[in-house]
Amino acid sequence: MTKENLLLLADAYKYSHHKFYIPGTEYIYSYMESRGGKFDETVFYGLQYFLKEYLEGVVITKEKLDEASTELLEVFGRDDIFDRSRFEYIINQHGGKLPIRIKAVKEGTVVPVRNVLMTIENTDPECYWLTNFLETLLMQVWYPCTVASVSREIKKIVKQYYEKTASAAAFAGIDFVLNDFGFRGASSVESAGIGGSAHLVSFSGSDTIAGSTYAKRYYQAKTAPGLSIPATEHSICTLLGEEGELEIFKHVLNTFPTGTIACVSDSYNIFRACEQYWGTELRDQILARKGTLVIRPDSGDPVQTLLRVFDILMNKFGYTVNEKGYKVLPPQVRVIQGDGISYSSIPGIFAALDTAGISAENLVLGMGGALLQRVNRDTQEFALKCSYAQVNGQHIDVQKSPVELDAQGNLRTSFKKSKAGKLKLVAENGQLVTMRQDERPELEDQLITVFENGHLTTNITFDEVRHNAKF
Repeated sequence: MTKENLLLLADAYKYSHHKFYIPGTEYIYSYMESRGGKFDETVFYGLQYFLKEYLEGVVITKEKLDEASTELLEVFGRDDIFDRSRFEYIINQHGGKLPIRIKAVKEGTVVPVRNVLMTIENTDPECYWLTNFLETLLMQVWYPCTVASVSREIKKIVKQYYEKTASAAAFAGIDFVLNDFGFRGASSVESAGIGGSAHLVSFSGSDTIAGSTYAKRYYQAKTAPGLSIPATEHSICTLLGEEGELEIFKHVLNTFPTGTIACVSDSYNIFRACEQYWGTELRDQILARKGTLVIRPDSGDPVQTLLRVFDILMNKFGYTVNEKGYKVLPPQVRVIQGDGISYSSIPGIFAALDTAGISAENLVLGMGGALLQRVNRDTQEFALKCSYAQVNGQHIDVQKSPVELDAQGNLRTSFKKSKAGKLKLVAENGQLVTMRQDERPELEDQLITVFENGHLTTNITFDEVRHNAKF
């Protein structure tokens, strides 16, 4: 169980809401959706982590309540905002477990934007304030959802160019085309674990071990789903200076005479490294290896650099032409591009290779900050909004529908307009769509109860998440 105090994991203004809700409020029901953003669909992933880490079991205790009382008095400078009796009630009546129900689509499911992904409601009318008190924490599921979505969208691009340019045999390696290099660029160890595991929903290449750790710890992955290889860094390849680079390269090959290894080769001159060192001095040793040397350029314009690197390597090592008419290096030689890689740069790289007649199977990618860090809640416009309430026994549909001015000063309805009523997600004509719960009763709700009154009611595995996210 986390050492964090759940009573302090909310935006400060939330602690006043129990007083602001109209007297007689009994139930608050809210839903989460991706309102749009960069992609037309979103991979739902990461909720189970937050449930297990922060919400499961006894999460409200007298000790945590004492800590919160002291800190919140300091935060507000007054004692009429935080009401500890609200939490004491949960301790006394529910044993410190949260009286809420959360329903969600199965993790790994790919859902078109502007559809319900998750709902949350209180199960005890005395705890009407609790539903949206938990918004701050639960909204953070936007992060693994967004990373998983970015990763999957890149896999679409990879698949497109593999289908056009790669041999049938190469498809076995498609899960290793995009590798997670983002640990050092992540904002925290927790971010690396959550985001790193989200990447592994669609790919298997990763240097972010924390991603595999989280997949095993929170999603019962039997073995590490993120795999890696021996690889050098510049501190290794520059150790003997420019004149000693060839000696370092020889040592790299001799250290791992079999299997796949990667070597950064731009410490001084990537083109000399490819032409004179790898392609001439060490050519025969490389071609005799039972394994693959992956050469890594790490600076310069990715497109121009890769085109020249491939031209040199194909001149030195030769190539075959696959059944689709594209050039393929010998299996002992491949290239990894880990600099300047992002969702926006990848299509241009593969398109340039395509134009040059080079198969996509020659190249793998490493992606760091753009994968785990260059995202935010607005990448997919995540929001959690109240859509239903019960006040003094009366059922009320709740909705916001702001008007706004566009750039020309014209009045329009904002895209932030929310949904009303209790919701369900159904498959209609092969498409996931959101409806009110009382509509189309013959259509099965894809939202299932995952958490109720302090307990997880389902426990999805990482294998199941991956299966749900497949194309």
